[in-house]
Amino acid sequence: MAKYTKKPVTVDAVQWWPGKSVKGVTEGPYVSMGQKFPAKCKTLEGWLGVSAGDFIITGVKGERYPCKPDIFHQTYEAA
Repeated sequence: MAKYTKKPVTVDAVQWWPGKSVKGVTEGPYVSMGQKFPAKCKTLEGWLGVSAGDFIITGVKGERYPCKPDIFHQTYEAA
């Protein structure tokens, strides 16, 4: 098995909190696999739950997806 390094890519991201309007995030109760979320985000793979404090990342092709704060801070730094 070969190893690969992720290419450096700059993305736009915003941290979501209830009551904060973020493009791509729909507030309201959302249940996925038995887990309750206060909002959801439309991704290329379908809807994903969004929790307070999650970062909403806009990828290189304009796609959006949520990312937990701890993973976000391990993966990204301010440009």
